[in-house]
Amino acid sequence: MFVAVAEHLQFTRAAEALGVTVSAASMQIQALEQYLGEPLFRRHGRLVELTEQGARLLPRIREGLGALQDAIDEARSIRGRGPLRISMLSSFLVQWLMPRLPAFEALHPGIELRIETSVGLVDFRASEVQAAIRLGGGSWPGLYSEKLMDEWLVAVCHPALLAKLGPVNDPPDLKRYRLLHSSTEPWSSWLLGMAPEGVIPPVISIDDSAAIVRAAEAGDGLALARWSLVADDVQRGRLAIASKNVTPNGRDYYFVCPPKHCGLPKVAAFHNWLRAEAARQPAPGAC
Repeated sequence: MFVAVAEHLQFTRAAEALGVTVSAASMQIQALEQYLGEPLFRRHGRLVELTEQGARLLPRIREGLGALQDAIDEARSIRGRGPLRISMLSSFLVQWLMPRLPAFEALHPGIELRIETSVGLVDFRASEVQAAIRLGGGSWPGLYSEKLMDEWLVAVCHPALLAKLGPVNDPPDLKRYRLLHSSTEPWSSWLLGMAPEGVIPPVISIDDSAAIVRAAEAGDGLALARWSLVADDVQRGRLAIASKNVTPNGRDYYFVCPPKHCGLPKVAAFHNWLRAEAARQPAPGAC
């Protein structure tokens, strides 16, 4: 309770965060102050501020809570019980991982997967997530990371649309198409591989990379997409690569986890399987 009040500097918000009443929060702080024999907060109406004694105590309590969480995590690790919790981008889950999961389940029927989707980094100390698949540069201090596969930006569309409108070999060719892209895959970065000052026609922007792929499959336009999200569809003929310009994305996929999680059998099993699946991912020019 002390840490919650110190972070929110308000009893009401601290109580809401912990799911208790304001009076209960206040009583706990008062009991702690009485036990220590010194005030930890100065009250200013609804707001509070730490006293000098409270400011000295806060980092020590945080350190103690961190040590307690580490001990709990270690106990869980020793037991190795419970589901395997993994975090990743929603688009990667839908387009790349989901079609492959039955193979993992067949190999490891005793491992229950619980997958969380997020665009933010995982705070492993504050969550039950044990590993993550992240798109980035590979450097996350204090964490183990291993590159799974490279990523590229490719222009794709329905094969029939490509046959009708032709390939995109130069920037003016884009004008024949209705362009689709998400905010995370801008056409401007892809165009640099063709012409530094190419003119981009109007673009339909959707803040969902998987939805962009679906729109392209439906013949709604030319999509700029990450290769990992469209490789399976290209191999199956549902999409076609419309341009020879294939641009490195600048960020690649990594398996990330706290070093102590690497030895957990369920994490190692998923990691090894994931590494093998990623190794089978063809490069854009191989399809």
